[in-house]
Amino acid sequence: MDNREVARILNAMADMLEIKGDNPFRIRAYRRAAQNIEGLAEDVESLIARETLEEIPGIGKDLAAKIHEIATTGTFQEYEKLKAQVPSGVVELLTIPGVGPKTAQLFYKRKGIDSVARLEAAARAGELRGLPGIKAKTEENILRGIEMLKRASGRMPLGLALPLAQEITTRLRQVKGVTRIECAGSVRRMKETVGDIDILAVSAAPGKVMDAFIALPLVREVLAHGETKSSVMTRQGIQVDVLVVDPKAFGAAWLYFTGSKAHNIHLRDMAKKKGLKISEYGVFAERTGKRIAGKEEEEIYGTLGLPYIAPELREDTGEIEAALTGQLPDLITADDIRGDLHVHSTWSDGAHTIKEVVEAARRRGYRYIAITDHSKGLGIVRGLAAEDLTRQREEIDRLNQGLRDFRILAGIEVNIRADGTLDLPDGVLAKLDCVIASVHSAFRQDQQTMTERIVRAVGNPHVHVLGHPTGRLLGEREPYDLDFDRLLEAARANGVAMEINASPYRLDLNDAHARLAKEAGVPLVINTDTHTLAEFDHIHLGVATARRAWIEKKDVLNTLPLKQLLKRLAR
Repeated sequence: MDNREVARILNAMADMLEIKGDNPFRIRAYRRAAQNIEGLAEDVESLIARETLEEIPGIGKDLAAKIHEIATTGTFQEYEKLKAQVPSGVVELLTIPGVGPKTAQLFYKRKGIDSVARLEAAARAGELRGLPGIKAKTEENILRGIEMLKRASGRMPLGLALPLAQEITTRLRQVKGVTRIECAGSVRRMKETVGDIDILAVSAAPGKVMDAFIALPLVREVLAHGETKSSVMTRQGIQVDVLVVDPKAFGAAWLYFTGSKAHNIHLRDMAKKKGLKISEYGVFAERTGKRIAGKEEEEIYGTLGLPYIAPELREDTGEIEAALTGQLPDLITADDIRGDLHVHSTWSDGAHTIKEVVEAARRRGYRYIAITDHSKGLGIVRGLAAEDLTRQREEIDRLNQGLRDFRILAGIEVNIRADGTLDLPDGVLAKLDCVIASVHSAFRQDQQTMTERIVRAVGNPHVHVLGHPTGRLLGEREPYDLDFDRLLEAARANGVAMEINASPYRLDLNDAHARLAKEAGVPLVINTDTHTLAEFDHIHLGVATARRAWIEKKDVLNTLPLKQLLKRLAR
């Protein structure tokens, strides 16, 4: 029972309690426990063995006992009782963007709707309008949400697929005889969502690799089991294929199975003009059939007169042309990041104190962080008012006095109201080191209204960064309807940076928007939006998005040394 599965059950419990209209504090306790379990850096079973579950913020004796029961049996008694009262199809309605627990309960009680299919049919027939709070526009939004759900079906966010792929490669690397094993496919290209996971291995005993693979505890179903290739469906619902290849052709196979298809086709066309043929088995002279390359990717690119092209760039969006002219970007790496400018603490909805957050950041080798808790307008997370910020600043100043070679910046994630104003006065914002402005409500404004709203916020002289700029949640909420070009113009004119939010549920900006920002001369920051310490590790997802966007170190503010960063923020 891994952390993700424990968190899934706790969240499902919270969903059912919400549908039943249970105590909101109880619901929030399950949500917080799920968040903190999923964010753990070690396996929950290790904490159970050491009897230290109750040291996790938000987990007391009662919840610890339930988590222990989940890890031992795969469920817990209270959860099973509730499942008998709330049909699974009603809980499934909550996966539709825009359908919350109260709405799901309304549809079930009034219309007997207990599945996504029934809800879609009712919405298309206009049978929902007339229910409390449900209008024709609501039906349109529900149908749009169902379409979004269908598009996302079968794809997994990178933030979930990548650790799963890494877990499999780590386990199979321990099989005797395995000399090399690597991820390929869209996971290696770090696409924001993944359809399946491809893994390549080299082994003198491929049968042992296949047997070990299909026996992994994360396997739900074996789809195929061969001597050199096997496929499974995991408990998380994603297909994983493992292929054992000839070491002499590993580079060719890795290139082929990494893709993208368009990138590979372009390479094959180039090879053909040189009298060569590229396949997953190597590079061959067409006239003689002799293999001239294949062991490593670099030598395959070399036969075409190309330097090595990073996997994140392999989308046939100009990378081959840039390689031919020596203009490939010097891509940013995670080691270039000197600090995180979007971090939450227990002052709002974070799970850890400022001191704990600082210690974790220093262990990562960071030189600074900005504490940017939510402002008062976001009441559900105990947002900070002006007087709270004064007290928080006192704590930050006190902590800074005891630090060497590290600086805590005082900041805020201020809410952008529906009219574009901010929910803290300018006089308060002016005293802070780092102000992030973000939208947290009224997501469905029309394009003109939403664009004017965010442009107005960006025009505030005290705003340094626009947080999660398009507001999307992968598989849950589409980006705002806004004129992105106009937003970029406003950001550039006002010297406001755009955030690449590395949360695995956001990855916002996406790679396409981040590349547009770079081309428009708008600075970027890569932040984790950390609420639990383990979420600092998500920085590599934000960096991967930046790399896919051709971003270099010089394009990102939080690669700067502290003094230079403060000068940029002061401007």
